[in-house]
Amino acid sequence: MRNWLFVLFLLIFSVNPAFAIKIGLLTDVSAAGVGTSADGVIIDARANKTVTELKQMKGYLIVPRGSQMSIKINGEYKDINTDRIVVKSHNNGFVSTKKKWYRGNLIIQNRNGRLTVINDIDLENYLKGVIPSEMPASWDVEAHKAQAIAARSYALANLGKRASKGYDLEDTPNDQAYGGASAEKRGTTKAVNDTRGIVLTHNEKIISAFYTASAGGKTKTSNWGGNVPYLRSVPSYDAEVGKKGHGVGMSQYGANHLAKQGYNAYQILKYFYKDVNFARLKTEI
Repeated sequence: MRNWLFVLFLLIFSVNPAFAIKIGLLTDVSAAGVGTSADGVIIDARANKTVTELKQMKGYLIVPRGSQMSIKINGEYKDINTDRIVVKSHNNGFVSTKKKWYRGNLIIQNRNGRLTVINDIDLENYLKGVIPSEMPASWDVEAHKAQAIAARSYALANLGKRASKGYDLEDTPNDQAYGGASAEKRGTTKAVNDTRGIVLTHNEKIISAFYTASAGGKTKTSNWGGNVPYLRSVPSYDAEVGKKGHGVGMSQYGANHLAKQGYNAYQILKYFYKDVNFARLKTEI
């Protein structure tokens, strides 16, 4: 198929692609190990004051202490007289928890005597850790671009989905798999950068662009939340893979197959999502 498509950006949304999104990394845990790649700091988020300095590449343990927290430093626990802290790395360094590195900051909350750890990160940097976690880095670049636009759309359409837990989305396939900076690959990062701010819309609203690993030959028409006109059943070009996932929306294996046949990212997305357009997020506020 010829690799052409006229893409019309009908809307400029007021959301800045650099705005922060909150991703739940740990929920309801009894302790959390943290660290920074460069020297850093822990801030009392309630009083906006420094609790302690952090040394680069050194591990620290945060535990609940009543309704507040304590930090283990050099074998001794120091009380942190707040229920909410922020872990920051200086010099654009990374923060660490779950044995992974993350861009942005970590927010740690004591919620009823248990800890919740959240990555506070801008949208585009979040996507850099999503795409290689959701799709093999060895796949075609146009499939990566399609994945980036779908993932960006899903994230924005589902902001606040996990608000009861204190964040927007989980870092698991329950929302979108997210491996932080530790997962990033050069090719998938380029796909995020090349599609910066581009989202899918239906009736001038950003869509919840569901996707599945494979649909086993044909995607499913979704009735999640009532009739969803952009989620229609189509051949998924993944029959040899079998069904892996819920089968709704873009098949990731199918997207890679179409990319190998010469489809670009926009053609892939127009194929799997019906009656949609593309829009670009506002770059300045």
